Amino acid sequence: MKRFVQGEARTQMSLIPECLDDYVSEDNPVRVVEAFIDGIDLGRLGFTGVVPQVTGRPAYHPSIMLKIYVYGYLNRIHSSRRLERECQRNVELMWLTGRLAPDFKTIANFRKDNGQGVRRVCKEFVVLCRKLNLISQSTVVIDGSKFKAVNNRDRNYTVGKLKRRREELERSIERYFYRLDKMDQKSPEVVEVQASMLKEKIASLKEALVELNALEPELDKAEDKQISLTDPEARSLRTRGTGIVGYNVQTAVEPDNHLIVAHEVTNQFNDHRQLSPMAIAAKEAMGVEELDAVADRGYFKGEEVLACDEAGITVYVPRPRTSNNKAKGLYDKEDFHYIAEDDEYRCPAGERLRRRTNTHDRGKPMARYWTLNCGGCALKPQCTTGKERRVSRWEREDVLDAMRERVDRRPDMMRLRRDTVEHPFGTLKRWMGAEHFLTKGLHNVGTEMSLQVLAYNLKRVMNILGVEGLLRELYALFIALFFASECSMAQYAESQSH
Repeated sequence: MKRFVQGEARTQMSLIPECLDDYVSEDNPVRVVEAFIDGIDLGRLGFTGVVPQVTGRPAYHPSIMLKIYVYGYLNRIHSSRRLERECQRNVELMWLTGRLAPDFKTIANFRKDNGQGVRRVCKEFVVLCRKLNLISQSTVVIDGSKFKAVNNRDRNYTVGKLKRRREELERSIERYFYRLDKMDQKSPEVVEVQASMLKEKIASLKEALVELNALEPELDKAEDKQISLTDPEARSLRTRGTGIVGYNVQTAVEPDNHLIVAHEVTNQFNDHRQLSPMAIAAKEAMGVEELDAVADRGYFKGEEVLACDEAGITVYVPRPRTSNNKAKGLYDKEDFHYIAEDDEYRCPAGERLRRRTNTHDRGKPMARYWTLNCGGCALKPQCTTGKERRVSRWEREDVLDAMRERVDRRPDMMRLRRDTVEHPFGTLKRWMGAEHFLTKGLHNVGTEMSLQVLAYNLKRVMNILGVEGLLRELYALFIALFFASECSMAQYAESQSH
């Protein structure tokens, strides 16, 4: 083939390049993986196997296994079997592991047994980003998204789904019995073939019905009245358009470089109880005294806002409309002005609503306000259909009032939320593909998500600083930490000698 670039013969022997390092360029991201993992103390982070056993077969060092996983998640290779194949043929992985090729079971067991350590490595990289001044603002955006579990929708049952499935099976059994009864009108040859087939289908459906009925006691015991057969901790979650069986992943993202500073995997179907845990985790990860946290109205819950306020976190969450008064053409609660010094409300007609009773609503201490002058008010048709208009107020409603004023003063915060938090979720879901999680159980799924977040943050920082720039920063930082630890050890030894 003339006029084409020619390759070498497969049988041609060559001595160049002489070493594996020549195959890996200086700006290859695999060098960042090597530098980062070699610079952290895996024993301090809780990894098992850092100290080898005295007897028995030698084990792989945890740093080798962690490098394999971090490289895999950086390159969208999540399966332990695929990672095993890549270790045998991928030059970058050969360079990273020193030509070691663990089997898939060893690789999978490392992820299963070191979940806590993997989470701490993810947090360690966030600390590193702080030291590199990549996290400068004291602001985070919190949001959640639904990720698919390995549990198929047909293997998840709620009370309603169990009832519908039972009715479908019973109708199918009746339909096949009806067809079996009509067999007398056909020839004996046809009856012999089709009758046996129909009987097999009926037996199969009856067996499925028995299995379904056996699930009912377990479903009644479940706290949330649903059960998943493949992954018991996965839950049916509502999404736009349709529902999925999976997990609700929470993230806190800083707005400058879109780095994920904190994350958590839950199986809660909504975000009502996730605001304060995520905000507090983000505050600890960022190492700040005060923090601004922005979230959408799905996170609004009085107790969560109060918990954030007590933790020194300023929250920006729009208050959802839970009343239908506006749709009915009636005044909303926002039309009633609270006068703090008098502990009264002023209605649109100018009347004062006094505090009349104290009560509890779902465990929250509430006060009820109303006036006795509603009967002759000209605005009553626009206010209430009852005898008088009553307004309820939570004991710590002042915290919510202050937040509402903040949101009104800073409408740009909601724009910041949209521009910040959608990017990481879109990137992660594109990387993870159609089937998001490969593992089962909340603990293992959390480990898998930590690897995804670590890979995402690594790639973001490499895009910002460049591979060579990040390597220089890593080496400088680890050298400084090494000399600091040596100095502290020398000072300790000197103090002991005195």
